[in-house]
Amino acid sequence: MRFAAFFVYIFSLVVVSAFELPAGSSQCVVGVADGWNSSNVTLTYYEKKGGQWQRVGSEWKGRLGAKGLVWGRGIHPNPSGATLKKEGDGRSPAGVFDLGGVWGSHKSVKKNAKTFYHQVTTRDLWVEDVNSKYYNQFITLDHEPSTEWEKKAQMVQNDYPHSLKMFIGHNAYPNVVANGGSSIFFHIWRREGAAATAGCTTMVEDKMRWLIATVDPGRRPLYVLLPRAEYEKYKTLWKLP
Repeated sequence: MRFAAFFVYIFSLVVVSAFELPAGSSQCVVGVADGWNSSNVTLTYYEKKGGQWQRVGSEWKGRLGAKGLVWGRGIHPNPSGATLKKEGDGRSPAGVFDLGGVWGSHKSVKKNAKTFYHQVTTRDLWVEDVNSKYYNQFITLDHEPSTEWEKKAQMVQNDYPHSLKMFIGHNAYPNVVANGGSSIFFHIWRREGAAATAGCTTMVEDKMRWLIATVDPGRRPLYVLLPRAEYEKYKTLWKLP
């Protein structure tokens, strides 16, 4: 029994250590928090040049979930037995995630031509109902919301911090796990950074706009978010910036 447990432990280490950032990715935002229970994060942007990650510009501050971090569902392997993010737990997902499209209240934004952008209307939903087949998915209705379910799922309206947001591919379609956490974005921070989030990563508006303008879907942009100890642990194994 002890041998079997030891074998499983070794196997899990091999699986975790075998992972590395996709070779085709050449843009990466790295977020490092002081610990699992920290709601503050330091963000740094990197680009891969000549096969090596190089920092571009200065680091900047951001905010995370009010209760800190927990392992999320991204492209990385999670440690065996790790606690994973759940809906409503108040934590930001840790790991490695693809970055998706952009949503906002503005008619247009400065962005790469390949970046998806959608101006949010009252008919746009992001489903957080864990029992729905559309959980953690974006839906546009062909009518104004009329049922309580539709109204509850409406994307945030008339709230400036949500006027620009970029999807972080946690628990993303088509690999959505019920109750695994939904609606994780980069967006503008609240009260000039004095407020934590429900699980998103927030930042000053200027950096949010810069990030949207910089990200190129053709370069497979990634977000790496980890507590400092885990970042140092996996930096070499996963070939992190």
